[in-house]
Amino acid sequence: MTLIKSISGIRGTIGGNVSESLTPIDIVKFSAAYAEWLKGQNPNKKCKVAVGRDARISGEMVSNIVIGTLMGCGVDVINLGLATTPTVEMAVTGLEADGGLILTASHNPRQWNALKLLNGKGEFLSDEHGKKVLEIAENGTFTFPEIDHIGDLVDEYSYIDEHINKIIELDLVDCKAIAKANFKVAIDCVNSVGGIVLPRLLNALGVIDIVELYTDPTGEFPHNPEPLPEHLGDISKAMIEHKADVGFVVDPDVDRLAIVNEDGSMFGEEYTLVAVADYVLSIKKGNTVSNLSSTAALRDVTHKYGKEYYASAVGEVNVVTKMKAVNAVIGGEGNGGVILPELHYGRDSLVGIALFLSHLAKTGKKCSEVRKSYPDYHISKNKIELKTGINPDNILKVLAEEFKTYPLNQEDGLRIDFEEGWVHMRKSNTEPIIRIYSESRNPAKADELAKSMMEKIKKI
Repeated sequence: MTLIKSISGIRGTIGGNVSESLTPIDIVKFSAAYAEWLKGQNPNKKCKVAVGRDARISGEMVSNIVIGTLMGCGVDVINLGLATTPTVEMAVTGLEADGGLILTASHNPRQWNALKLLNGKGEFLSDEHGKKVLEIAENGTFTFPEIDHIGDLVDEYSYIDEHINKIIELDLVDCKAIAKANFKVAIDCVNSVGGIVLPRLLNALGVIDIVELYTDPTGEFPHNPEPLPEHLGDISKAMIEHKADVGFVVDPDVDRLAIVNEDGSMFGEEYTLVAVADYVLSIKKGNTVSNLSSTAALRDVTHKYGKEYYASAVGEVNVVTKMKAVNAVIGGEGNGGVILPELHYGRDSLVGIALFLSHLAKTGKKCSEVRKSYPDYHISKNKIELKTGINPDNILKVLAEEFKTYPLNQEDGLRIDFEEGWVHMRKSNTEPIIRIYSESRNPAKADELAKSMMEKIKKI
């Protein structure tokens, strides 16, 4: 059984022993720690927290414990019920809450669940604040109010519709063009909250003809829920069988978006953000941001419009921090995460779909033709296990010294830019490994760059 504690939240497998997995006792402890931290951020005030969950089998159990604990800590709760991660993020500010809890293990298998922690802006906690929550949980420094000061509960199950309304009101979203294009759209929602939201969104955008795969929010995932090509055989076949124009696949909490071409081939998760950014920049010029492990294609598209691209450390909170610093108009991550500040600072598959369909409608091209219009890069993803006692930071310092004549970025591990591509190496916070990402226009070259670094690490 597994329990992973990090600044962004607590995730683990359901069942097992206390402190070794996500048991009811652990759920109470970390919910209470979050409430204690939140009260410290808002002294002399009764706090309010928005809580939403994906459709996991354990979701109702976890939700009941979290809500009860928050109320017992003197915190008012807005229960959003089944809701996407971006919906909860938007609800925090939209409903004037002081924070938010999202109960989802994202793309992890069915036995996992998690508590993801939001601040009063509907954004993930900073490193400093996340560590404070973990410290409170570790020390058990909780204060529980007496009966007259426990929290109140309000159910608010309609915020999904508010989220959709905010999207279709965006100037960047062209519902008329989408409706006129008369797209047939296939969707795979992996039997989670996407099955509730995507059909509503598509109808609101003017899409009538929808081919639905796995839209029953039972939490029984029909395939591995991470939207990677090797897991998407069913929608690939459906695209051809139903002659659909475009396919959309989301993960269980709907913050990652993968696109499928009309011929059943994959658009490429790395290129979700690239295509959306291309469309946004064609209308609204500005800077862009993605993390250090994301494709250089976003840089190329940004430069096409005469604007600057910036790379951040890996992690949504780091991308958002960088976006604010450089006033980016669009950003995200290469895992299909699209962040549009005009809507909110969080990865949002729903706005990604709306912007991509607007782009597709206005170009008049097939989905595969849009994909071919972008530079073709290939990413190789690898990892190397370290022997016990070896400090990964020391390894990266040695490599930085060896390649000091090349452009280096040491904001998050070590990234080295070569003429033919780049390599990004970063240590894991949970395992004794170094992750190695490399990219080049040639797949063999990308693998070669990664293999070369792995050999050097072995020698060190």
